[in-house]
Amino acid sequence: MTALTAPLKAWPARQPFGFLILASMVWLTLYQSLDPAAEALVLALPVDRASHLGSALQFFFYDTPKVLMLLTGVVFVMGMINSYFTPERTRAMLSGKTEGVANVMAATLGIVTPFCSCSAVPLFIGFVQAGVPLGVTFSFLISAPMVNEVALTLLFGMFGWKVALLYLGLGLCVAIVAGWIIGRLKMETYLEDWVRDMPKTSARFEDAGVTLAERIDAGFSSVREIVGKVWPYILLGIALGALIHGYVPEDFMASFMGRDAWWSVPLAVVIGVPMYTNAAGVIPIVQALLAKGAALGTVLAFMMSVIALSLPEMIILRKVLKLRLIATFVAVVASGILLVGYVFNAVL
Repeated sequence: MTALTAPLKAWPARQPFGFLILASMVWLTLYQSLDPAAEALVLALPVDRASHLGSALQFFFYDTPKVLMLLTGVVFVMGMINSYFTPERTRAMLSGKTEGVANVMAATLGIVTPFCSCSAVPLFIGFVQAGVPLGVTFSFLISAPMVNEVALTLLFGMFGWKVALLYLGLGLCVAIVAGWIIGRLKMETYLEDWVRDMPKTSARFEDAGVTLAERIDAGFSSVREIVGKVWPYILLGIALGALIHGYVPEDFMASFMGRDAWWSVPLAVVIGVPMYTNAAGVIPIVQALLAKGAALGTVLAFMMSVIALSLPEMIILRKVLKLRLIATFVAVVASGILLVGYVFNAVL
């Protein structure tokens, strides 16, 4: 077995371009076969395809490999790209920039960097030590989980480029404006004392001349780390989405998540904050809710609150922020998410 697998492991190092081309062709071929394969699998079972159970099973059999393949492909590509954006390089790019410009840069960098709530504290400390302004740091910490490559790719795959692009624009606006407002409030005194008193360090980085083969290996490492962690949440999210898709009446969802209920957007935010999942786990639920008549702005507000304002992230940030600053952060970001929800409901 070792003799057979060794050439496969060595292939990306010897012919990285050839490996990427063939891997892309195989991925695309498998992805295009998912829909007929899911239909064939449901038809092979002793279940009526038109029944609630048949509809739920088709949703699960199709969305599970679809989401996992999209996630694997995106995480692999972004793992290669992220080899250019180490924490040290990110800090160096943001330090020394004027506010406003730095907020835009920080929010934009958040899209292409792999940092999530689990890395919030070390990143926050590193940014403070590098002299990055507080508001700029928050622009990055808001954008990184909320407007990430996984969310955008899955939105594109499920709803098309217009929805993905609108989400990108409005999500960036939330991150930029929220960070700028927090910076204008001058709340550095509400950092924990030990963070505020840390000695400042210079932010420098060096390009080590990483090869394409090493970037491919970084892509595989990202897949093992990220997909290996989130796949249970994906299955749970798709299973819940399948139940909603198959069994929940359309009128029921439209009655409290439709665009006519003005209170649906704030309710969605309140429901989303205590939850703990990520874009890969929550987007299948969004897809099922939309199919049942929920308004796009309402379900996207729910998704953004789950990703950007999750309770576990607030608990993690409590290590470096005092309660008043955390409360301000939640209030500002929640206001931006509410605005996004209402705008989506108004224009779509």
